[in-house]
Order: sequence, then C-alpha cells, then structure tokens
Amino acid sequence: MKKIVIASNNLGKLNEIGAILTPLDIEIVAQGTLGVSEADEPHFTFVENALAKAHHASRVTGLPALADDSGLVVPALNGAPGVQSAVYAGESGSRQERDARNNQKLLQALKQVSDRRAFYVCVLVFVQHANDPYPIVAQATWSGAIIDTARGQGGFGYDPYFFLPSLGQTAAELAPEQKNRLSH
Repeated sequence: MKKIVIASNNLGKLNEIGAILTPLDIEIVAQGTLGVSEADEPHFTFVENALAKAHHASRVTGLPALADDSGLVVPALNGAPGVQSAVYAGESGSRQERDARNNQKLLQALKQVSDRRAFYVCVLVFVQHANDPYPIVAQATWSGAIIDTARGQGGFGYDPYFFLPSLGQTAAELAPEQKNRLSH
C-alpha cells in the first residue's frame, strides 16, 4: 500500500479527498497528523499555490504529496473571491466563522449584481518527492450560480449558496457521494 500525505488541514477537503481515494490501495495521511504546518500561499494562481503546498508537505514529511488549491470564481466580481476564497473576509476565527464571513461578504458584493454565474475551480497536484521535476497537475471547474439564501446542511465554504440549476439544488443539498461524482 502506497502512503501519501494530503497537504491540507481543511477537514471538509480531507473528508472529500479521503472518500474519493478510499477505493484505491493508498494510505492517506493528513499533513496535520504529521506536524506539517500550512504552506504559504502567496501566489496569484491556483496552480502555483497547489504546487507550493505539495512541495512543502513532501519536503517536511519525505512522502509523496497530494495538494489542492481551489476556490470560487465569480466573473461579475472580476474573478473574486478566487485564490483568496478561504480568506476572502479575513483570516481570523474558526473555519466556520470564516466561512460565514466569506459568504456574507460575497452576498454583499453581489447585492446589486444580476449576473450571478459562478464556478468552483480545483487544481490538484501530486508530487512523488519534494524535488519532483514532473508533478502531475489536474484541474477542473464546476459551474453554477450564487443564490441569496443558504440551502442545505452538507458541504462547506460557499456550498450552501452555490446553486446548480440543472439539479435545482445547492452543493450543500447534495449527498456527499453525489457531490463527489459531480463536483470539480
């Protein structure tokens, strides 16, 4: 069984990645259980931030690493919150407090905006080792729209406001298995 470190301390992401990788013969270990701190994310792109996280986790642990950088992009807001999605309304507080503030800031920014189209972006990076010259990089998007009233109890982050017109549901209303099949 191959052992890899997941370069995240975000419980929602760890649960989703773990569920997706469960059928494979891979032992995943969250970086926090190995004492790995969060990597700096000073970059302007999802790709650069995911690479930084994967290299950092692999360098500290000596293990292959899988990292993601993902976020919500709203074209009418010039791409915001974008790579700043997790800290759009500031870095203080618990994950739940930040999520609530981020969602409120997003709704405020969209108050007078009729174009509510949005998409999630996810970039996954896998490195065999810290100096891997040929990382595997995958990226995907998931299109929807932002609604004004939260719906659903599942997911995390912007999911209660991320509406999927084709399903008539938000990402937070989907069962975890369905979300993992459909999402970015």
